[in-house]
Amino acid sequence: MYIRDTSEGYGFVSRLLHWLMAIAIFAMFILGLWMVRLDYYSPYYNSAPDIHRSVGMILLFALLCRFLWRASNPKPSDAELSPLERKASFAVHWGFYILLLALMISGYLISTPDGDPISVFGWFDVPALIKMPGLETPAGNVHRVLAYVTIALAAIHTAAALKHHVIDKSTVLTRMWSGPPNSSRTSEKGNDQ
Repeated sequence: MYIRDTSEGYGFVSRLLHWLMAIAIFAMFILGLWMVRLDYYSPYYNSAPDIHRSVGMILLFALLCRFLWRASNPKPSDAELSPLERKASFAVHWGFYILLLALMISGYLISTPDGDPISVFGWFDVPALIKMPGLETPAGNVHRVLAYVTIALAAIHTAAALKHHVIDKSTVLTRMWSGPPNSSRTSEKGNDQ
């Protein structure tokens, strides 16, 4: 099993971060939709936002790790893609980094304008960097819009991956699911196994 990425496919760390973050982002979107409809008398009125904030801070850390990991690994070949698909892939991937970072920062700003830190599952606190009462409303509006844009981009990304896999019969999705093909594993035996 390859830990690092190769020119033939994604290693274990990239694949793990990709799929765990994808699942968490969809789950956070669903949790967010549900929790904003809770009334004061719901038993989840306080706990749902606490979970949302905690997971959001963990996702922010995971996003930074994912960015550093991607920057320190070779990019798998995109020779199977047309020039237009390569440009679209580049725009979507970097768009995800920017959108997710903005989404998480806006979520942070919703929770910290009074100067209170965010408790991450009671394990540690993320301090408030600025104190600006009233910021939670505009930050909340931005957060909501960015969440919908992120999910829309994720749907487009998923549809494109399925199109490459089912219609084009390319290895784009396979490389993100199972890593480099077996032929490269045997030809590069000993590297990061």
